[in-house]
Amino acid sequence: MDEIVPDSLKDPRIQTKILQIGDLEFEIDCCGQGDRLALCLHGFPEHSFSWRYQLPMLADLGYQAWAPNMRGYGNSSKPKGVSSYQLDTLVEDIAAIIEASGCKETVLIAHDWGAVVAWHFAINNRLPLSHLIICNVPHPQSMQQAFSWEQLKKSWYIFFFQIPKLPEFLLGRDNAKGVGEMIRNTFVNPEKFPMEIADVFSRNANQPGALTAMINYYRALLRRGNRSNREGESFPIIKTPTLMIWGEEDVALSKETTYGTEKYVENFNIRYLPNVSHWVQQESPEEVNSMISAFIKDESIPFAQ
Repeated sequence: MDEIVPDSLKDPRIQTKILQIGDLEFEIDCCGQGDRLALCLHGFPEHSFSWRYQLPMLADLGYQAWAPNMRGYGNSSKPKGVSSYQLDTLVEDIAAIIEASGCKETVLIAHDWGAVVAWHFAINNRLPLSHLIICNVPHPQSMQQAFSWEQLKKSWYIFFFQIPKLPEFLLGRDNAKGVGEMIRNTFVNPEKFPMEIADVFSRNANQPGALTAMINYYRALLRRGNRSNREGESFPIIKTPTLMIWGEEDVALSKETTYGTEKYVENFNIRYLPNVSHWVQQESPEEVNSMISAFIKDESIPFAQ
């Protein structure tokens, strides 16, 4: 396997394994033991390393904590073709990973693109979840309701990514150095994301075929027939207890896209983090961890300090 995370940055409590599911391999960071699974899904243009602060905390709570590299990322398989990244296909990946764990209970924790998949997993009640935790991605119906000219301008990159090859060329220059720099430059406090960390995400994007796979998520998103782009569709109410954690200084998604989520989720909680960016679980791990911990223990969820 290609070394994306150097030994100097690895937490010895977190081990990495390869899980074979059908024709695909999924690279998974694992921490802890037990028959309860805490599954953490990363976003674009990230890596399982994004959950380095959460996995040990979840293991300490008695969970088997897994953070897979989604298809196209890290050393997971990178199937070719836009259709390989349809939302329904991504949901099935998560179902297969949960089933392979053999655990009797699952908490699903997700950020960015992982949260897009997690929302649809829960909406379709693909498998039972004890708790759902969403970081900085709105419910699809809230997103439709709140979509405005201001949000359209923030979402420009989705349309840019529909262009063949050009996004890969631009993001891939200088060994994809700009990918890590982009994340760092959109932190409120870039000191919390030093260049040695940024370089992990650049190496991840620089893997052969990785950028095309990552961008194909967005290309598939707008293709006809994708479940996510069926305007006017009413989604089933989510019954799973749900916590949304939202960094308010998100450059891509406005806070307004969270408003009204309680109409679509029966048991809904939200906590806003002022002066925290889109990369919420990496920029404010202590606060995020305290919120996650309280929520899955069915305790009172703290507010941001």
